[in-house]
Amino acid sequence: MIVLFVIVFAITLIYLCMTERFPIYAGLIGFQGVLLFALSFLELHAITLPTLLFVALETLVFKVIVVPFLLFRIISKTGESRVHDKALPGFYSLLFVTLGLLLSIVVSFSMNTSPANLIYFIVAFFAVYTGMFMIISHKKIFSHLVGFLVIENAVLLLSLAIGSEMPMLINIGILLDIFVSVLILGIFVMRLKQSTHELTMLKDD
Repeated sequence: MIVLFVIVFAITLIYLCMTERFPIYAGLIGFQGVLLFALSFLELHAITLPTLLFVALETLVFKVIVVPFLLFRIISKTGESRVHDKALPGFYSLLFVTLGLLLSIVVSFSMNTSPANLIYFIVAFFAVYTGMFMIISHKKIFSHLVGFLVIENAVLLLSLAIGSEMPMLINIGILLDIFVSVLILGIFVMRLKQSTHELTMLKDD
């Protein structure tokens, strides 16, 4: 079951690189939150009520509801729903994504980690690559925001890879996840408000 969830997470990363519509970006980020909750729940060997509530709050509430809601609000406010016209075509994006997956596999196997954690490392490294690829290959700031959120999801995957026997390590990864998400969303929302204000001033002139 765990392997299936991780593989589905990797498929969402490939789809993120291939799609050109921002609403799909927001929906996939929310779906990744569902997968991360399921993986966190399955990896917590000694589940207590406070730990379960903490994980559910961060993944289900924050990643599945709050973050997608804010992303859809940004899409609504800006009126932008597609990537830049000069972004890489889908064929070239697929080539770069395939290269990133191969590199992630090579790096993960070179670490001589346990077979149980190997799939986590592969997908986590692939998530970092995917986030960086979206930031580099896209010009619009919304794509950059989603890229940062994908990288931040990779942090939680890495904490799951090495924290299955240490639930507290997963909690620390989740806390870092929340902090980075709030920081990233805050920065981009402030930049969005500033850009909107500047456009309004130009229109008034």
